[in-house]
Amino acid sequence: MPNMSLVKNAMPSQEPDVRNKNFLEVALGYTEEQALDEAQRCLNCKNPLCVNGCPVNVHIPEFIAKIVEKDYEGAYQVIHETSSLPAVCGRVCPQETQCEMHCIRGKKGDPVGIGRLERFVADWHNEHVNEEPAKPQSNGHKVAIIGSGPAGLTCAGDLAKKGYDVTVFEALHLAGGVLVYGIPEFRLPKKIVQKEVDGLKAMGVKFEMNMVVGRVVSIDELMEQYGFEAVFVGSGAGLPMFMHIPGENLCGVYSANEFLTRINLMKAYKEGADTPLMPLAGKTVAVVGGGNVAMDAARCSKRLGAEVYIVYRRGMEELPARKEEVEHAVEEGIIFKTLHNPVEIHGNDAGYVSGMTCIQMELGEPDASGRRRPIEVKGSEFELPVDCVIMALGTSPNPLIKSTTPGLEVNKKGGIVVNEDGMTSKLGVYAGGDAVTGAATVILAMGAGKLGAKGIDEQLSGK
Repeated sequence: MPNMSLVKNAMPSQEPDVRNKNFLEVALGYTEEQALDEAQRCLNCKNPLCVNGCPVNVHIPEFIAKIVEKDYEGAYQVIHETSSLPAVCGRVCPQETQCEMHCIRGKKGDPVGIGRLERFVADWHNEHVNEEPAKPQSNGHKVAIIGSGPAGLTCAGDLAKKGYDVTVFEALHLAGGVLVYGIPEFRLPKKIVQKEVDGLKAMGVKFEMNMVVGRVVSIDELMEQYGFEAVFVGSGAGLPMFMHIPGENLCGVYSANEFLTRINLMKAYKEGADTPLMPLAGKTVAVVGGGNVAMDAARCSKRLGAEVYIVYRRGMEELPARKEEVEHAVEEGIIFKTLHNPVEIHGNDAGYVSGMTCIQMELGEPDASGRRRPIEVKGSEFELPVDCVIMALGTSPNPLIKSTTPGLEVNKKGGIVVNEDGMTSKLGVYAGGDAVTGAATVILAMGAGKLGAKGIDEQLSGK
C-alpha cells in the first residue's frame, strides 16, 4: 500500500550548535525504518519523469521498488548500472533541481526523497558488502584519463567495465578531484570517495598521482609515445576568479579554492599541519559569493572558531547555492549580508587584512542570466571590520591543457569545445565536466564522463 503522506521523511542531523564545532558529517542518513517508509511514497509511475531528470539516468523507480522489498543490495546494483558514485551522489547531488523536481508527488506535497534513498542504499552496500568488483576481460585497447574528479572517475569506470586498459593521471597526491579537495568532510566523508576509487582499482584501473599533464607529459606524448589510443580530459575548472579590487593581494585574502584545498586535502585545521591556515579562532571572516562553494568556505570558517559573514550582491532569493546548504549555514550561525558588495579591502602596516569597504546594492532589470541585475546604491558605502576575506566567485578551466595541446579548440571562457559525442577538435581526444562547461555540479560532470566513455568505446570498437 503506497504511503500517501505529503511530507518526506526528515533527514536526521547533528544539532547546529554541535556540528558547527566539528568536521563530522552533518546529515546522519535514514534508518532502515525511515527508508522503507519513504520508499513507499513512490508511486512507481509507468512514465517515470524522475529518470529523465537524472543526468546519468538512474533507474529510480526500480531501485526504490527493491528497497520496498528490503532487497537493498539489489537496489544498489540497479543504481550502479548507470552511476559509478552512488554514495557520493546521494550526498551532494542537487536532486531538488533534477530528479526530484520531476517527481509526480511534488505536485501536491514533497517529492519522494530520491537522494536520501540513494544514500541509504549506497551506505548499506558499503557497510555490508566487502566483495571487490570482478576485473573484466581485457579488450586490448588503452585509454588515458586526465583528472580523477567525478567526470574522470565515471569515464574510467564505464570503460573498465568494457575491458579497456585505463590509466588515470591526477595532478594532486590523492585521487578524487573536487570530491576530496573541494567538498568538506562534513558534507562528503573522504573515506566514501576512497571506497569508490578502490573499487575502480579492483577493476584494473591504474592511477598515476602527482602527474600534471601539460607539464610532466603532454597529451600528444601520451598518444604518440605511450600508446594510448584515446584520451579523456576531465581536468575540472580549478582556476579561481577574483574581483580585481584594491587590497586583494593582502595577507588573509584567499580564493575559496585554496582555502578549501588546504582544509579538505591537507587538513590545515589540525595542529602541526604542513600547510597551515592563519588562525581563525576569535577572528571575523567575510566570504564573498553565494554559491555552494561560498557556503562550504563559510561553514568551514565557522568550525575554525570565526564569526562569519556571507557577502552577496543579490538577495536571499537569488542565492545560487542549494536551499539545504543555505538552511544549514543559517542554522550554524553564518550571518548573511545580502545586497552588499565589496569595493576595497584594507590592510594594516604588517600587510594583513584589517577591514573591507562594502556598498549596498539594489536589484534592477534582469540580465542575460535571467536574474535581476545588482546595481550599486551611490553614497551607501560602509566599513565591515574583518580579518580574513575568502573570494568564492567561481572558477574557470586551467589553460595548461590548451596551451600544451596544439589543435585543441576552446571557447572564449576557456572551456574545451566538444561535439555531441564528447570529442574535441583533436581526433581521439574527448573531454567533459567542468573542463568543458566551467564550474557545474558533480552529477553533470558524471553525465559528461559517461558520454565521453560511450564516444571512446564507439570509436575504438569500430561501432
